Amino acid sequence: MSLPADGVLLSRPRAVTLFVAFAFAYFFSALVRAVTATLAPVFSAELGLASGQLGLLAGAYFLGFALLQLPLGSALDRWGAKRVLMACLTLAVVGCLAFAASGSLPQLLVARFLTGAGVAACLMAPLTCFRRHYSAATQLRANAWMLMTGSLGMLASTLPVQWLLPAIGWRGLFVAVALLLLLAIAAIGALVPTDPSGDRQAQAAAGGYRQVFAHPAFQRMAPMGFFVYGGMVAMQSLWIGPWLTQVTGRNAVGAAQGLFLVNLSMLAAFFSWGLLMPRLVRAGWAGERLIAVAWPANVLCLAVIVWLGPQAGPLPWALWCVCASVVSLSQPALGQAFPAALAGRALSAFNLMIFAGVFVLQWAIGLALDALKAQGLPTLAAYRVAFGAFAAACALSFVWRHGLQHLQRRRLGPSSALAGG
Repeated sequence: MSLPADGVLLSRPRAVTLFVAFAFAYFFSALVRAVTATLAPVFSAELGLASGQLGLLAGAYFLGFALLQLPLGSALDRWGAKRVLMACLTLAVVGCLAFAASGSLPQLLVARFLTGAGVAACLMAPLTCFRRHYSAATQLRANAWMLMTGSLGMLASTLPVQWLLPAIGWRGLFVAVALLLLLAIAAIGALVPTDPSGDRQAQAAAGGYRQVFAHPAFQRMAPMGFFVYGGMVAMQSLWIGPWLTQVTGRNAVGAAQGLFLVNLSMLAAFFSWGLLMPRLVRAGWAGERLIAVAWPANVLCLAVIVWLGPQAGPLPWALWCVCASVVSLSQPALGQAFPAALAGRALSAFNLMIFAGVFVLQWAIGLALDALKAQGLPTLAAYRVAFGAFAAACALSFVWRHGLQHLQRRRLGPSSALAGG
């Protein structure tokens, strides 16, 4: 059973409780991330928010999330996953309570920004900890099943939230999430081991981000992380909801039911990746190689959705999300391209690209929809233009990956490990 450098293998019961503690926190970070898609009709009706303002409100979370990624990588190396995650989640509690108390768009934006910054470590902290305490094969499964837990949180942000709204309202919902995040902090404090100080490793990796951004694997995968991975999250956490209400004509409950199906499909996809990844790795089908084969299905499915328009309900969107889920393999693939001393920073840097993409795409799509409608385009045509442009950007990011990989292979040789799949 192999371990990463300086790893400490845990017993099975401790390994399970470690995963559960992290997964509990990640569940609520995913719920609060995606809930804007379900609450979009409520915010539009109660606060009078236009499409661009909705995109900005949803994107403020991802801006806070993205801005913390580079400091987060250094902090995880220096102080360990437990200390960093508990400190960040405290900020998330403050953000959720502030959101519940907000009465204007600027206040909501600040609170949403604080919440995003507070949950920024909810995936990177466990991935860093898994690298230290799990075997190599278990890490692959745990990574996929953490994403499955996130999908479960996004699933809970749809119909269950819709059912709760009449009883507690959206403000009560965010108070409840704040209280549950406090419980998550207590669970992490009790169940997650405290890693020794990483000062020596952090000093050894000084200037590590320069090496990360200059690395061939990062350079070819960064646009894919920004447009495809970031776009998948942007659509799932916001724009699929308005598509279902404004393009297909569903009401708020019908849209929530559609989002439930979409997120259920993502949960099944990540569960399947967790089961299949060890076998795929042994067969030589993992990471960039699998992405290289599967990416056309992603772009083709999105193009079909744009073409179908009002006929593109939850099922085509669920299929697109399943096709897009293959890009989740890019994160562990990138981590494996770096030595252990740089893996945490490499993962955080790539996460920065993903969530910067989420913020930019959520806001840009909203601005594009408002501008196109202001020019006199019908709602359907505006969505087709905006989403078609997004599909083109996804296709170009894959073309960039393949073209740059070809150039790197010519320069470094086909057997180079840097060339990837």
